[in-house]
Amino acid sequence: MEEQIARVVVLGVISWTTGFLLVRRMFPKRSFDFCNRLVSTVHAAVAVTLASLSVKDWNCPMCPLASTSSPPQMKALAASLSYLIYDLVCCLFDKKFNPDNFFHHLVSIVGIGAGLSYQKCGSEMVAALWITELSSPFLHIRELLKELGYRDTDLNLAADILFAVIFTVARMVGGPYLTYVTLSANNPFIIKAMAAGLQLVSAFWFYKIARMVKYKLTKRTMTTTASSKQVDPQTHETHTN
Repeated sequence: MEEQIARVVVLGVISWTTGFLLVRRMFPKRSFDFCNRLVSTVHAAVAVTLASLSVKDWNCPMCPLASTSSPPQMKALAASLSYLIYDLVCCLFDKKFNPDNFFHHLVSIVGIGAGLSYQKCGSEMVAALWITELSSPFLHIRELLKELGYRDTDLNLAADILFAVIFTVARMVGGPYLTYVTLSANNPFIIKAMAAGLQLVSAFWFYKIARMVKYKLTKRTMTTTASSKQVDPQTHETHTN
């Protein structure tokens, strides 16, 4: 099993890198970040799909707890581990180095690597993968729209709100429950530490996302109010449409 998982990781890194290079060739005028986000969007879809397929019983998707990881769970985690390694390297080549993203990936690599090494906690880790990647496509779509010229449009605002809603439900409803069951079960310390750390990071991002949505909604309201009023150039009186 170890050799098979290692092959999945190596082939995954090669595949994600090849995919990125192909996207760069297809869109030579787009930024490094734009092309990388396209690959990241594909990974999010693949990760959620593989995580969903690895669930044994949807009546209790996180069962059994603290158990030996199944082959589908190991492969789902290995596929995401390969992506995280690829994206960690991409962070070093991007013009704008994001330390938060870099260290988040680094910690995630350690956590998933530990889970694959122990070959335990498959249910909890796959659930964490599903929860964290569920909102990722919408995170990337909102940034892709900005580069495509849709910044400050209704479409971009809709993407922002959709991302915020899915993130909130997944990370701030499902996340705390997953953290609780992970800490309660007989899991290795590093897995428990990763679960607690992930929830703390999610709470911090939730705060930032809430502020972002509040700012954008306030800005949109002010813009709409201002555009609905017109000033008569002769009388200097304000007329509302």
